[in-house]
Amino acid sequence: MSFLTLIYKPNFKKAPIVSLNGEPVLLFNQQQHTLLDVLEIKKVNIFSECRNGFCGSCKTRINKGSVTYISEPLVELEADECLPCCCVPETNLDLDLTTDEPSNLYVQHNKTLITLD
Repeated sequence: MSFLTLIYKPNFKKAPIVSLNGEPVLLFNQQQHTLLDVLEIKKVNIFSECRNGFCGSCKTRINKGSVTYISEPLVELEADECLPCCCVPETNLDLDLTTDEPSNLYVQHNKTLITLD
């Protein structure tokens, strides 16, 4: 007599949904490297100078949810902030960002408008 063995994967969890000011924009399926990578792929207007050595430039306010860091942030963060360049969503995540602005503008941190001319 043989028995069917079922394997339970305790680390399996539902892919987090990432929203921008309450509007869902993507399902983070762990195939992306960082939150910043996937936001850029989705054409979200987020300012970052991370790859040019200016750590902290992508700092973003979290409206709801949590992140896990894949590398230690080099800047001090408040409890409701994250650095998308070095984190991934741990839970469903709502960020204080928007995609409805022209490409030379971005809205971040309490909707402060910053021009990137």
